[in-house]
Amino acid sequence: MKKIIVASLMALLSFLPAFAQEKPYVPAEENILARQRFEENRFGVFLHWGIYSMFAQGEWYLNKGINAQEYAKAAGGFYPASFDAREWVKAIKASGAKYICFTSRHHDGFSMYDTKVSDYDIIDASPFKRDIIAELSQACKEEGIDFNLYYSLIDWTREDYPAGRTGRNTGKRHDLADYDSYLKFMKDQLSELLKNYDNIGAIWFDGLWDHDSDAVPFDWKMRDLYDHIHQIKPSCLIGNNHHITPLEGEDFQMFERDLPGENTTGWADDQTISALPLEMCQTMNGMWGYKVEDQRYKSVETLVRLIVRAASKGSNLLLNVGPQPDGNLPATALDRLAGIGEWMSKYGESVYGTRQTGIAEQAWGVTTRKGNTIYMHLIENLAGCPVVSLPVEGKVKSVIAMEDGTPLKYKVSDGVLSITLPKTPECIDYVIAVEL
Repeated sequence: MKKIIVASLMALLSFLPAFAQEKPYVPAEENILARQRFEENRFGVFLHWGIYSMFAQGEWYLNKGINAQEYAKAAGGFYPASFDAREWVKAIKASGAKYICFTSRHHDGFSMYDTKVSDYDIIDASPFKRDIIAELSQACKEEGIDFNLYYSLIDWTREDYPAGRTGRNTGKRHDLADYDSYLKFMKDQLSELLKNYDNIGAIWFDGLWDHDSDAVPFDWKMRDLYDHIHQIKPSCLIGNNHHITPLEGEDFQMFERDLPGENTTGWADDQTISALPLEMCQTMNGMWGYKVEDQRYKSVETLVRLIVRAASKGSNLLLNVGPQPDGNLPATALDRLAGIGEWMSKYGESVYGTRQTGIAEQAWGVTTRKGNTIYMHLIENLAGCPVVSLPVEGKVKSVIAMEDGTPLKYKVSDGVLSITLPKTPECIDYVIAVEL
């Protein structure tokens, strides 16, 4: 029995990921500064775009049992004549967003830049012959917007990728899997991206969950990949949408469709909130990639309040838009971005650069803080509620309605600030600035 136990333990240890025995990751000074900038940005726009937009069925269309070789033929007709990187970036900047995250390569394996390690890309496989990432990179420089890249760990077309629980019915051979070969391919692509486009601020990984059901634990060698990135560009932030507690070598933590501490999706069962900068990603409608019948766009009110609630939890919001196959951003998405921008132009100071207050969510809404100022965001139904209260420490110097700069009547008793509202707020977010 003892021999069996020892043998079992040795077998278990042999399956442990290599990163478990790696030295602790120590971020470079420029990385720490990049994290601070990332946190201060608070609002970014996600862009899921590739040849999958041509099918107008979302970014996972190939996973529906479509033959990969037939799917790839769509690249020969991909000619987004209306694409204008400057117009995209200008619209996004006007929304108040401080950064963009763009899909360099999604699970379908198609690269949206001029890669030299594959012919399955925008230059070699499409008649468009324009480097999308190069144009977006330049436009972001011109407009002063930070530029990050999404990169999929999955590939439903390459035969050296060891198939996980997705993309198993695309017609590719599975007996040719060779992860060392695939890892080299990813390293080569990431080297290209970081060296060819000098303003890449972060790499946003996705797909580690593809092997979460393997009978034998799969070693992604993520620390090896992370170190490769940091060696090329120490300031580059790394995040991974794996739905677990951050791994060694990561610089920010992301949450998909849920704010930190929430778990409406069920994906955060094994995800604790770390001390790293936080980011929540969410769709503007229902899908990430363009889907013709998906018109379930969230209202400007809902989206602004989501930005505010994210900030109150110390998190950024990365809000997704799925561009059309012709290269235009959907008109409804542009309308929503414009509406967000109108609000942010007036109240952005209550979001940008703010931190958590440590005050629990109140019946009337949430709070953010910058220096000695606490911002009260009244986003809940306040009908018949002329007075709102807030626990405070220390002396209150002023209470101002940001809507028009009007001082509000207040009193402090036993560490509780009570504010008399001049009217019942009827707006997206009635913001009160409390200076301590």
